[in-house]
Amino acid sequence: MKSDDDKALFAKLKASSLLDLALCVPLRYSDRHLSQTLEVGKVHTLEIEVQETHLRNGRWVVRCWLPNFKIHLQAIFFRPTPYHFNAFKPHATHIIQGKLETYNAFLQISQPKVINNPSTVIPSYKSELKTSEIRYLIEKYVTYEALTDEGLEPIHANRLLSLHFPSSLDGIVEERGFASPIVETLKYVEAYNHIKKLSKKKRNYTPLRALDGAIEPFVQALPFCLTLEQRQIIAQIRNDLASSTKAARRMIVGDVGSGKTMVILASAMIAGHNGSILMAPTSILAQQIYEEATRYLPTLTIALVMQSIKESQDLAQFDFIIGTHALLYCDNLPQVALIMVDEQHRFGSNQRRLLENMMSQGGRRPHYLQFSATPIPRTQAMINSTFIDVSLITTTPFEKDITTVTISKEHFKKLLVHIQEEIMANHQVLIVYPLVEASEAIAYQSLQESEEFWRKRFEGVYVTHGKDKNKEGVLLEFREQGKILLATTVIEVGISLPNLTLVVIVGAERLGLATLHQLRGRVGRNGLKSWCYLYSNHLPNKRLEAFAQTFSGFDISRLDLQYRNSGDILEGKNQSGEQFVWLDLVNDEEIVAKVQKMLKLS
Repeated sequence: MKSDDDKALFAKLKASSLLDLALCVPLRYSDRHLSQTLEVGKVHTLEIEVQETHLRNGRWVVRCWLPNFKIHLQAIFFRPTPYHFNAFKPHATHIIQGKLETYNAFLQISQPKVINNPSTVIPSYKSELKTSEIRYLIEKYVTYEALTDEGLEPIHANRLLSLHFPSSLDGIVEERGFASPIVETLKYVEAYNHIKKLSKKKRNYTPLRALDGAIEPFVQALPFCLTLEQRQIIAQIRNDLASSTKAARRMIVGDVGSGKTMVILASAMIAGHNGSILMAPTSILAQQIYEEATRYLPTLTIALVMQSIKESQDLAQFDFIIGTHALLYCDNLPQVALIMVDEQHRFGSNQRRLLENMMSQGGRRPHYLQFSATPIPRTQAMINSTFIDVSLITTTPFEKDITTVTISKEHFKKLLVHIQEEIMANHQVLIVYPLVEASEAIAYQSLQESEEFWRKRFEGVYVTHGKDKNKEGVLLEFREQGKILLATTVIEVGISLPNLTLVVIVGAERLGLATLHQLRGRVGRNGLKSWCYLYSNHLPNKRLEAFAQTFSGFDISRLDLQYRNSGDILEGKNQSGEQFVWLDLVNDEEIVAKVQKMLKLS
């Protein structure tokens, strides 16, 4: 039981568990064992006998004898105090520590420290607490019994203890940090601590009702075959929704163009006349899914709810309601058994929770499916699956043929020729700019600055950006009759442009790889030969070159993690918030699997 004072120290350290405290590893160590050899330039701990002293130019000079090495040493105190005058008198013996130097052929240590507890190793921590405070907490709470009670295996408990209470530095510190077995333990404990926290957050609710609508008529009527992964994930969802004791909570993560919409429609069919709602982040996405739903779900009644559409009909009469966040402000939303959220990361956790709560009834909740087009590493998916069931769609219904090329100013003339060729072939071109307006901070043309250049040379040029209130109308009009679209990253997730075959991303080095992949995913949607040009003033660029050779979104996410830190979803955050210090989400899948097995979560 922690005292109030201890709780305050834990809070200041931002540690919510014993393992949080145990993972506050020392920044460095002070080895106070007596030195066995002498090496100039190194810190030594030495036993001395004072032979003579004198004051010279305000410095207290102490001539010492080293009995273990049979040699003299000079200790210099630049700002002596009464303590030094009393302690360093002839015949006194001390253990001192300092950096060994030479001066006029004599060994010397400047401003040595007197060591009162020799033959020990003292850890030094860097934290929000004073050294004495964190040491107090660790000595009180980080014990073998406490660590094993947390569920750690003895080998990991003992390795953690060796970091905080070392008898020597053997097997702990190497030239570039901790020795590899220690690092393995730190990764394991970090994963164990994180996953254990997630597992405590997972709550099971009783569903409003079990759903078992038939999907065979829907699948058989499709003019194409679903991929194996689509069929497998639909089967997982069907099994989830059939439960009468546990409301489904599943995230479906699919690459750009992997066919998540078909999974959404199949889920709506399983809900059938019991009702389902899909919330999409933009009107364009909602409109597109609505169009596909009306095309492929003739047995269901379907409604579209957006700010621009005043729904006068009774929504309770519809089986499948598709809309934007405008759904959250509807007074006549019926209680449905299935909630789906597309591009879930584009909504705040409060928005997602609000829609779910609107459908809840006491302790009973609707089944809940989230969809994301931002692939994550398999290791991250394994961790997330502690909190919510995760399905990955790693393949696409057809093979994309996209060539990715890094270019700069000297390639611009050839780029213009290629753009003209694509337009002559009745294809469309997208050019993405980093800013809407000019900025001295960025050495690239803005969208506004470049607009005149393109309009003078080409017909059918359309322009839109995030602040454009009519951007959805512009995108729809461009899809039907445009040639070149100038935009910002507002186009990253949005309208399907089947004739788009060429995208130019200006200032590509400024964007994250996930965003670059989303933008590249705008082209080649129907299998047409396509190109993605990464325009940069800073070539060569290893990160962009690696991206150009990597095509799977899941591989992109692994690559992205090599250039930045990852995050967690404890507070509804992803790719932000608390960061792993030791665990590598790219390469430590095996460690996460061991932790899941240990916690019986695999």
